[in-house]
Amino acid sequence: MSIIEKFYNNHVRIGAVAGNKYEINEEGRVVALKSFGDVKEGDIGGFVDSEKNLSQEGNCWIFDNAIVSDDAKVSGYAMVSGFATVSGNAVVSGYAKVSGYAKVSGDARVYGGVRVYGNAIVYGNARVFGNARVYGNAEVYDNALVSGDAEVSENAVVSGYAVVSGDAIVDYEVSSGTVKD
Repeated sequence: MSIIEKFYNNHVRIGAVAGNKYEINEEGRVVALKSFGDVKEGDIGGFVDSEKNLSQEGNCWIFDNAIVSDDAKVSGYAMVSGFATVSGNAVVSGYAKVSGYAKVSGDARVYGGVRVYGNAIVYGNARVFGNARVYGNAEVYDNALVSGDAEVSENAVVSGYAVVSGDAIVDYEVSSGTVKD
């Protein structure tokens, strides 16, 4: 059974509650009950397991065919779009954007003005914050931190207790130590 079929078969319908910005339809997609940010009343967004996956506050939204599942949470002004997935206990918040085919999972945290896109993966206990970018086929995992205006791209792997910060640009493997520019 595909993940899309799972959402179709195991959806949770949330009735319209006064003050809510969205409900979940029969397909497991979020449906805007009012206009906010870039979302217009009636817009159909991406897939969720339940209301716990998308905050009713702020302008956060799940667009297109993106999926937020398990105990993952999108809040603040964050956006998840394209075919991106957020799962496990991951949190995407602030003004963060996760798009393309990117994945955020495990206990990862992506927040601030971060962009995670392409086929990038952030997982484990990784933290990506500030205005950092993770893209291409890059992976950030374990207890790695990426912050500031740092960029992790191409086929880069940042893992272990590595720290990438400032204006650093990483397109190689970093498994320990600090990369700062």
